Amino acid sequence: MSNTSFFESELFSELTEDLHQSSRFTATYRIAAPTYEEAKKIAREGAEEGTIVVAEEQTGGRGRLTRSFYCPFAKGIWFTLILRPKFFPMEASKCTLMAAVGVCRGIRRLGLQDAGIKWPNDILYHGKKLVGILTEMSASMEKIDYIIIGAGINTGMKKSEFPELFRESATSFLAEGIDVSRKDLLAAILAELEKEYEIAQTQGFDKVLEDWKALSITLGQDVRVIMGEENYTGKAVDIDKDGCLLVDTGEKVERVIAGDVSIRPIDAPLPKR
Repeated sequence: MSNTSFFESELFSELTEDLHQSSRFTATYRIAAPTYEEAKKIAREGAEEGTIVVAEEQTGGRGRLTRSFYCPFAKGIWFTLILRPKFFPMEASKCTLMAAVGVCRGIRRLGLQDAGIKWPNDILYHGKKLVGILTEMSASMEKIDYIIIGAGINTGMKKSEFPELFRESATSFLAEGIDVSRKDLLAAILAELEKEYEIAQTQGFDKVLEDWKALSITLGQDVRVIMGEENYTGKAVDIDKDGCLLVDTGEKVERVIAGDVSIRPIDAPLPKR
């Protein structure tokens, strides 16, 4: 895959024109800035719903639990979407699962049919991480001001180009044999995200949660739940109406809240402290 800038070609202008004609989403470009922080800044300044901040590379990219995320130039899609939903703040946490559904479906459309969701919102392909997603909300007790959804999708990295720390646990389209068009991939992801968001806005989250379950690679699996220095094992049996993971330990069913824990296969080594 060429390192030619996505934005120096005509592809970005074509994408923005397509979005303008068919979508509530509109794209804006920021060079090398973390799109997540830029999106928060312009959301606070009043950026309209559907604004997308896209970058060719990122410095300081991060994921859940403050983990770092590798975002090299022209080797992926790094974007953040601003939403201003009408539903109540208590529903906002489910946007994490909604985002995972949209991104996963878009990825499947472009050739990685076995992509699935590891609870709550990592996209894996054959056990290796392909996408990281992060969501954040600003709200009062009664009303959501904005929700931002940030995503990093690995597209053009060879296995040898990943940092050694996660070379065996991460993958990309190219590493899986697909030289994907980033324009087409981003367009597909945004189209699927918009579908799920429209469902959440008009019908509530029940259908979104069912869509998540259909794409899950966590449910039905034996998992280890890690909470700080403590951990326990069990079978991931379901998610509840709030999107929390239900883990049957054999003695009771534990309710696991996203953001507080790490979920790993039961036979995976514990992380180093």
